[in-house]
Amino acid sequence: MIGYLEGKLLRKGDDRILVLANQVGYEVLLPAFVMNTFRAKSVGDPVSLYIYHQQTERQPKPVLIGFNLEVEKEFFQYFISVEAVGALKAVKALDIPVRDIARAIESKNVQKLKQLKGIGDRTARKIIATLEGKMDKFALIRKSQKEEIPIVEDLSQQVLDVLVDQLGYKIKDAKQMITDAMKRNSNISTPEELFEEVYREEDARS
Repeated sequence: MIGYLEGKLLRKGDDRILVLANQVGYEVLLPAFVMNTFRAKSVGDPVSLYIYHQQTERQPKPVLIGFNLEVEKEFFQYFISVEAVGALKAVKALDIPVRDIARAIESKNVQKLKQLKGIGDRTARKIIATLEGKMDKFALIRKSQKEEIPIVEDLSQQVLDVLVDQLGYKIKDAKQMITDAMKRNSNISTPEELFEEVYREEDARS
């Protein structure tokens, strides 16, 4: 069973990455709060993750779920112990830092928990009933500065990765295309909008 993975970043997706370790590519699902810390990483950068290895009779295909800290993985194991919160549902739900979720549980803040993706009132109350009194350690996790990286950098990196790794552009040319697109339209806020702006310019040149 895989518990820790260290290698280099081969590809980034919306909710997962591909890590090359010992000549093997491992697809790892990342909760949103973990993916946020990967915004500044580029293909080829070294990465290391604590892994929760999910494999059951109902789901025989192994699923790897990654975390930056071992304590985050421990929290995840508590979180999926709640009735009706499976591993894949938890990956989608954890879109804010663990420390904030832990504090919401300890303060019985149902409204805060309902802000998590896919978590309704009933499940939020189950989470509190199951985990209250067990979250103090997780509430003390140090706030990561990586979470403050601007989203514009992330969307530019996503588009750069696709242009270079999937569409065959040279890094220098792809960076210039992105820079030009952002100058033409400073209101771009998603990778899709940036792709559209880049394509519009390339189409005009052809």
